[in-house]
Amino acid sequence: MPKEIIQPGKFVSLTYTISDADGNLLEQNDLPVSYVHTGDTELIGGMDRAVLGKSAGDKVEMQMPPEDGFGEPDPGLTFTDDLENVPPEFRKLGAEVQMESESGDVKTFYVTKIEDGKLTVDGNHPLAGKTLTVSVKILEVRNPTPDDLKPDQGGIPIN
Repeated sequence: MPKEIIQPGKFVSLTYTISDADGNLLEQNDLPVSYVHTGDTELIGGMDRAVLGKSAGDKVEMQMPPEDGFGEPDPGLTFTDDLENVPPEFRKLGAEVQMESESGDVKTFYVTKIEDGKLTVDGNHPLAGKTLTVSVKILEVRNPTPDDLKPDQGGIPIN
């Protein structure tokens, strides 16, 4: 029996890792990610395009530039203030600070620098501006079952 290949409408199950340019492992997903491959399904950084035409057992490695991953850093999301203006519970590197915009949107910022009596928070994703290496292992490719197509079952409907 010929191997099923990934194409629109196929059920796909895969695992992946994400590493930085120095080879440091940033994320490892050993629990399979499953979805129905369609034109509307978009995996991070174009992974859906990279696996198209592949089969179970195949491995794919791809470079993900910032524009396909977490974007370029936005300098408008970095703020520095005098340390004495910051509550004590936020005066440590990595502290999470919830900030609300004038429109009521809440965003998480992280303390990224404390230096010379100043504290800097950054609302950019920690991987913004980085080129990443994504390694994908395809575990399963098959026709979807009716349960795979039910949104309440975690499936993605075919349009």
